[in-house]
Amino acid sequence: MDTRRLILATLLSAAVLIGFDYFFPQAPKAPVASAPQQNISAPAAQGTGAQGQAAQPATAAQSVEASGQPDGPETRVVIDAPAVQGSLSLRGARLDDLVLKNYRETTDANSPDVRVLSHANQPKPDYIDFGWRAPADVAVHLPDATTLWKADATRLDATHPVTLSWDNGQGLTFEIALNIDQNFMFTVTQSVHNQTGQAVALYPYYRVNRGYTPETNGGMLVHEGPISVIDGRLNEGSYKSVKADGVPPNNVAWSHQGVGGWAGITDKYWLMAVLPDQTEQVVGTYGYQPQNGMYQVGFTATAPVQVAAGQSASVQAHVFAGAKEVRLLDQYEKALHVPMFWKAVDFGWLSFLTRPVFFVLDWLYSMMGNFGLALLTFTVIVKLAFLPLTIKQMRMTWKTSRLKPKVDQLRARYKDDPMVMQQKMMQLYREEGVNLFGGFLPLFIQAPVFWCLYKDLYVTIEMRHAPFFGWIKDLSAPDPTNIFNLFGLIPFDPSQLLALLSLGAWPIIYGGTMFLMQRISSSATSMDPAQQKVMSFIPLLFTFFMAHQPVGLVIYYSWSNILTALQQVIIMGRFKSADKKAVVSKN
Repeated sequence: MDTRRLILATLLSAAVLIGFDYFFPQAPKAPVASAPQQNISAPAAQGTGAQGQAAQPATAAQSVEASGQPDGPETRVVIDAPAVQGSLSLRGARLDDLVLKNYRETTDANSPDVRVLSHANQPKPDYIDFGWRAPADVAVHLPDATTLWKADATRLDATHPVTLSWDNGQGLTFEIALNIDQNFMFTVTQSVHNQTGQAVALYPYYRVNRGYTPETNGGMLVHEGPISVIDGRLNEGSYKSVKADGVPPNNVAWSHQGVGGWAGITDKYWLMAVLPDQTEQVVGTYGYQPQNGMYQVGFTATAPVQVAAGQSASVQAHVFAGAKEVRLLDQYEKALHVPMFWKAVDFGWLSFLTRPVFFVLDWLYSMMGNFGLALLTFTVIVKLAFLPLTIKQMRMTWKTSRLKPKVDQLRARYKDDPMVMQQKMMQLYREEGVNLFGGFLPLFIQAPVFWCLYKDLYVTIEMRHAPFFGWIKDLSAPDPTNIFNLFGLIPFDPSQLLALLSLGAWPIIYGGTMFLMQRISSSATSMDPAQQKVMSFIPLLFTFFMAHQPVGLVIYYSWSNILTALQQVIIMGRFKSADKKAVVSKN
């Protein structure tokens, strides 16, 4: 393979892909004109009051009768399911304490479990709450953040649900029934029992809260922050835009009304999301509360739930808090009829390629039990799939190299007339059946495959902490070794002084395979000394560049280079043999 073409194709493809993500984001974020009339947890449409008259939705101040002081000490319900553990606060009925049993912060066996939900008084609070809002012209005592609920059990697990209850002392009893499955999905059923003697209309809401601005390091590769799908449309918000675009007094930065969907806050590997009844009209909002630094993403029903006198009414929703496992998200999407739930994983605008590449890798992993081996096998599959194009490209390279003596003669003969020289050269290429651009086609076709693999390694949790062999404990992280401290023999990290002083064993192997490819290419083609000197620096530059990439990608490229070199030796050898036979037959 012509190394110059490989480098050029890869760089151009990467520039196009990154540039597209930068200049054409998937979903523009714009404040809505009605934002000043909305509260982040209040509905956008008009409702019907308890007396049957049209009423505006309540603001937070109007809908909640302030409790002043908590009405008792805080107690908790233990959560212990197969995939998660933690607790539920009866103060405010908040899901605010949850860790994932099967995921750790680092590859260290003693590393703590990953935490996805934490208390409001913790340094980095993440919690989910839900409740009711009343129409603006109706005064009713509703549960709030200080309300102390009663529970019918002390433990919530996959086989034992828990029901919370609270009596407002005015004829309304509120209940919250909580279930959790084998993984990360809670079912939340809110009920109202009306003994007031008159009809009551209330709006249910569900909300994800984050009380800090996290450090995001995904850049253009992965979205982190507010995310939602309403009416089949994906919207990705940034912390910066939500914080800056909020319109006082309610500080709503984005709002959209539609049927069903889901909304939440996503990190690279984790997701907190609320999923309303998929048949109900809701309004989804992103907002920021500057008084407490709280980002809020959620849904409120646009039409109130009517509870007749002496009757009860219920609404059901779901809450997801856990790891963004690709196949699990697909299962929830089908089982709960949630639109585009798979888009919680940022497969990017090439998702029609990125997802299939992931599923192939995941299937290979299920067969081999090692993602590193799956990568190596995937490389062989790609090479076999593109073998016809590779042979075509190498044939063009071989033909071009054979024509070099004639091309040099034309350059010498018409050196004073460049236009005629170009015409004669193109005529020569046509007569010999050489297409100068044909050799680039295989490289441009393969470039998206390389990009999809890079994306999968970066964004899918299945690749996180996936080991290979030897010192590689995480294929999604850079090679942890460093030649500048003699691979750990010297007890210090040079990269702390200068990021450039980080070069692991696998990037060095990659550089060696690239140098091998370059030598084979130069022997198969005629390259002038000046070009050889310039090209000799390319392996070194790419070695340092790949030192900071996921080591799984480095392993993939190293193995790909070795296979490409073998292909080139075998195919070029056959071309040379065919030429020799042709010469012998002529003589």
